[in-house]
Formats: sequence, structure tokens, C-alpha cells
Amino acid sequence: MIGRRLMLLALTLVWSAVISSCGGDKTSNALQQGAVQVQGAGATFPAPLYKKWFAEYRKRHPQVAFSYNAVGSGEGVKLFVAGEVDFGASDAAMNDEEIASVKRGVQLVPITAGAIVLAYNLDGLGGPLKLPRDVYVDIFLGRITRWDDPRIKAANPTLNLPTLDIVTVARQDSSGTTFAFSNHLSAISQEWRDRGPGVGRKLDWPGNAMLAPGNEGVAGRIEISKGSIGYVEYGFAERLGLPMAWLENKAGQFIQPDDRSGLATLMNTELPENMRAFFPDPEGKDSYPLVTYTWLLLYKQYDDPQKAAALKEYVKWCLTVGQEFSESLGYLRLAPQIATRAVDTLDGIH
Repeated sequence: MIGRRLMLLALTLVWSAVISSCGGDKTSNALQQGAVQVQGAGATFPAPLYKKWFAEYRKRHPQVAFSYNAVGSGEGVKLFVAGEVDFGASDAAMNDEEIASVKRGVQLVPITAGAIVLAYNLDGLGGPLKLPRDVYVDIFLGRITRWDDPRIKAANPTLNLPTLDIVTVARQDSSGTTFAFSNHLSAISQEWRDRGPGVGRKLDWPGNAMLAPGNEGVAGRIEISKGSIGYVEYGFAERLGLPMAWLENKAGQFIQPDDRSGLATLMNTELPENMRAFFPDPEGKDSYPLVTYTWLLLYKQYDDPQKAAALKEYVKWCLTVGQEFSESLGYLRLAPQIATRAVDTLDGIH
């Protein structure tokens, strides 16, 4: 606990320096007074944080108005590739083929991060549910179908596990959250990787999975469905008061998901030149096993210089001052070195 507090204090001090060096809320001279309309679409994972950022930024810069359609990462990528939005958003970034199809050029910008949790709906357990790696893989493979299964009991000997069918809840839309979750399952299970659904933004789920659109839809379906368990961004589960399983990490430790549990993973992350980094099975005894970045998708060339300037200033604000709003909504601040790298990429946008 002391180590975590020291880490958070150090992160706060470094962040103060980053915000100061980036000029805080100063608006670029390239952005002239007058209404600028910016439209985006994509991931549902960061949508609550985006909404907060838009509102706070508008207070400071009333000349810039944002709209965002939370349609899922896959649809967001499609709209961005088609040139139908000013920016996209995806928890799965973009692959090389998608990037190559955009003649105006693409700049991926990691903008925030968060934990993906396994939220469930069970009454009277008497404590938190702990799920070993092989157990939650087999739950989503449809092989463990009852909550009183011996393997779940073995990991939770003191819990009052019900004689009840397990119903998994998954995304029906093309989703970066699905990509991150399935990437993790593939990393820890050869069965999932080679003979199961594999990795993707949209999957054919085994067993009796119920499907719902968006993180909000999955969380809502879990809330009303006894015996259900599903994968969802931490903030959505937290806002509905859904219990969340403690997951076994690579080091064999059961880690409680909360608004700090991904910090150790992010602090040890380095980004390659293309700004894509995934950690499907992170090292470290304190690392929560399911953490992902989410990216903004920006064009390198915009037809409207004023819009380009507005977007650059907004994204810089999100990467500095805006990070202060992350934790209250269940997201993770970017490590300062990651945010600094991301700010530097904005120089290539015109």
C-alpha cells in the first residue's frame, strides 16, 4: 500500500511538470476566433471521459464545439477511413492495412487507458469472487456452465456459490474492448488461440452468450440478468455498482480491479514508433491482467487549417490538463513519458 502511494505521489509530481512544460491551456495562434465544429466517432470504452473533456474544454474555449458518436471501435475505424468524421477513436488502434488505406495519413494518439473487468450478477456470495486464469477462459469457452462448478469452488472455498447456470454477456458490435479481452484470452490460452474464437473486434462467442451493444449495453444487461458475467470497462461497472471478479495475473496473484490497479502495468510501458502497444499478459506481481490503451485516430493532413489547429490544441489539453479528470471516471492517467511522446506526435498534423 505504501509503495502504491509513493508511486501515485511521484506520478502526480511528474504530471505537474508535464502540464507546465506543455503550456497548460494556452491556445495556438493558428486557431483564430470563430466557431469550429469537430465531429468524431468510435469507441464506447472512453466515451464518458470524452464527454467530460468536451464539456470542460468548451468552458475554456467556447469557440470550439465537439460532437461524438459512441458507435464502437470497429465502426469508428470505418467512418474514419471513409473520411466521414474529423477524428476516430478505437481501443484496438488501427492495423497497417487500415492505415495504408487513408491517403491523408494517420496519426495514432494514445489518449487514456483503463481496466477491463469481469462483472457479474450473483447475490449472497459472502465475499469477492476470485477467478483463476484457466477458469475464466473456460467460462467464456462455454466449458464451465454452473456457478457451483468444482473449479470455481476450489478457488473460492468460503463463498456461497449458487446452483445456477452461468450466462456470459459479450459485445454484439465491432469492439476494441472485445479485441483487448480476446487478445488477453489468446495470450493465456492455447485452446482459445488455436481452436477457439481467437482475437478480433467481433467474435462468434461459444456457449449461451447474450449479446449487447457497447460497454453501457453489456453493463446494463449484466445488471438485470441473474447468474451473468461479462467483460466491460471498469468505469461502466463501477457506476452501476456491479461486483467485479478478482483475476489471477501472470505472477499467480489475484488482483482486485479498481481505479489504481492498472497503474503498475502502465508505468512499465514503452511505446514503439507507431504508437501501438498492447500488453495482453503483463508482467509484475501487482499488475492487473486486463488493461488497455485507447487511441484517437487523427489525419495527418486536414483541408481546414483552423480545424487542424483546433484538434491539435484540444488533444494536447487532453494529454496534459485533461488527465486530471481520468481517475474520477474510472480511467487511468497515462504515464508522463507516454503522454509526452503522444504530444510530440501532434507536430506532424497539419
